Amino acid sequence: MTSTEQTADTASLPPERTGFFKNLKNGLSVLLSSKTASVGLVIVLFWVIVALFAPLLSPYSPTEQDWRAPNQGPTLKHPLGTDELGRDLWSRLIYGARVVLIVLPISDQVWFPIGTAIWGVIASLLFGASLGLLSGYRGGWMDEIIMRLLDAMMSIPIILLYLIIVTAMGASALNVVIAIAIVGTPGVARLVRSLTLDIRTRDYIRAAETRGESTLYIMFVEILPNAKGPIIIDAMLRVGYAIFAMGTLGFLGLGLPPPSPDWGSMVAKGREFILSGSPWAALWPSIAIASLVVGLNLLADGLREETMRYQ
Repeated sequence: MTSTEQTADTASLPPERTGFFKNLKNGLSVLLSSKTASVGLVIVLFWVIVALFAPLLSPYSPTEQDWRAPNQGPTLKHPLGTDELGRDLWSRLIYGARVVLIVLPISDQVWFPIGTAIWGVIASLLFGASLGLLSGYRGGWMDEIIMRLLDAMMSIPIILLYLIIVTAMGASALNVVIAIAIVGTPGVARLVRSLTLDIRTRDYIRAAETRGESTLYIMFVEILPNAKGPIIIDAMLRVGYAIFAMGTLGFLGLGLPPPSPDWGSMVAKGREFILSGSPWAALWPSIAIASLVVGLNLLADGLREETMRYQ
């Protein structure tokens, strides 16, 4: 195909599709130009792929028990070994990744797409961005009230705040999402407020105000799109924090109710058998949590470094 034909094919695409592919290409070029971001992307993609294809990659159900092989080490039958109930650790590990990244289980029959940790971060972004935009753009007494309330929330230790919220509402995937959203909202709001304080002084904001645009239009159409870079990078870091929080809550018995393949509860159960020579049930979920959090941090750090180079 000649370059002229390629140009003609691209020109024949609808404008929105052309813009999408152009943005996708630019985003991938930024990612691949950073070794740090590339390593993080590989780690995150690994967990996303195994979570997506967990039913195909898993030889067993995550709750299937083999009483003849409890606390078994890696074998051909069980590549990562088994837990105290003889459940296959590889199956539980990748189904645990599925809960974190791909699906939000509400009950045995009801679930939503997108994982528990990501839903929590999305909710915190929605609430935090709205509060930050309102506080930063309107200022005055509204800014004082919102920021003082959020400062009061941030004064409570994060783990204690998680414990209070989940203990009050009960252990479930939906309540974990609510806890992640509540805990993450103040940090998002402060970030968006600081960005808004800078952007609201720009000429195009003054022009929108002169045209008589509404406050909502200025906040969500003029300010928010121009602040999306730092917010996206911060969101990647927050997904890592949310995964770590899920692991902590599961370890404390406040995560997903059993027999869900919760990584934190797997570590908590598995640690009881470390000294008896069966470390596998605690080792693999610990590695999974650490690798996914590190991968997201590397991806965010690499993106931040590359975007700062073009400023």
